[in-house]
Amino acid sequence: MDRFPVIIPAAGQGKRMKNRVNKQFILLQGMPVIVHTLRIFQAAGVISDIVLVCAPGEEDYYRKEIISNYRITKPTVVVTGGKERQDSVYSGLSNISDDCRYVMVHDGARPLATAELVARVAEEVRITGAAVAGVPVKDTIKRTDPEGYITETLPRERLWNIQTPQAFELKMLKRAHLEARARGFYGTDDAALIERLGQPVKIVPGLYENIKLTTPEDLIIAEAILERRESR
Repeated sequence: MDRFPVIIPAAGQGKRMKNRVNKQFILLQGMPVIVHTLRIFQAAGVISDIVLVCAPGEEDYYRKEIISNYRITKPTVVVTGGKERQDSVYSGLSNISDDCRYVMVHDGARPLATAELVARVAEEVRITGAAVAGVPVKDTIKRTDPEGYITETLPRERLWNIQTPQAFELKMLKRAHLEARARGFYGTDDAALIERLGQPVKIVPGLYENIKLTTPEDLIIAEAILERRESR
């Protein structure tokens, strides 16, 4: 099988979580959030190896307390991230050799994805070269002016909440990151960098349960989702 690595940026401190520890280490059903995320890719047969990007100073903790203690047996390398998420993904890319054709990126704080979703995104990227998970928006979305007055109601049927995993041809993603760095551009996800190159990106239907843990309320929702999955 050809190498198909995943980069997991986990260097953000998550200030909106209002917790003194890195949100990756907050316990979710008795295990750190990042362990749930790693186990998704441990179970995903399409993924060959993991590049885990952490905050400076956390490298040994990840190796000993997370990867070793929780028996993440898939080949995993821990690298040091940067100030912004985009910097961390770039650091991960710098540790992947060009003999890989594809690469996946998935948020460390998104522990409720599934191996099945990973497989579907991986299947689509082999066809299109750039594929991201996403779900149709449920709420009405409006555009406002700087003072907060509504200027436009956007057509909901063509709007999507974009998630990870996201997968791309490796050379394309490296080129997109280099171009963004040269221009000083920072996007909110890797797909935004690909779009700047004029490359089409295909959306793969994701999961509404695949939330990103950002605020304390998200932890309550995540616990409930995991409990429901266990009861099925």
